[in-house]
Amino acid sequence: MTKMILGGLTALLLLASALLWMLRPGSQRVEGSAAPDFNLQDQNGKAHRLSDYAGRWLVLYFYPKDDTPGCTREACRFRDDIGVLGDLNAAVVGVSVDDARSHAGFARKYQLPFPLLSDPDGHTAAAYDSLLNLGLVRIARRHTFIIAPDGRIAARFDKVDPARHAEEVANTLRALQPTS
Repeated sequence: MTKMILGGLTALLLLASALLWMLRPGSQRVEGSAAPDFNLQDQNGKAHRLSDYAGRWLVLYFYPKDDTPGCTREACRFRDDIGVLGDLNAAVVGVSVDDARSHAGFARKYQLPFPLLSDPDGHTAAAYDSLLNLGLVRIARRHTFIIAPDGRIAARFDKVDPARHAEEVANTLRALQPTS
């Protein structure tokens, strides 16, 4: 009986340690630094690079998994606010480690009007300090970057509430842009 209790406590401590390790803060891509380049395919097989968005604002959001509750809520909020973001001269692009076929189904199901980029090896998510690597399982952390027209990171969001995030991004874009 004592061995079972000790075994259970050991397993619980190992699990808690693993969770704390996964949630630790990583190195940070700081605001003002150059945004890492990427070359990824979207849900339709079209390649996208950072340079494709030069001269306009880019909302580059990383998300864990297609068609899950939080990711769906976040994507649909960006969909619903795409006009507001477009009026702010901003393109929206989602990135996860899911494959293009999964992205295609997700985009079709929720009528998402923006590219979802497939990062199956996680290199782009890692370049943006947004990869959670659990050994056999890799997922993108829910982070968002606003990239300025000059290719520099203008804002970064590490704590994202999927239900309110699109509005938060729009407000930040308004604050970043000069008033005319």
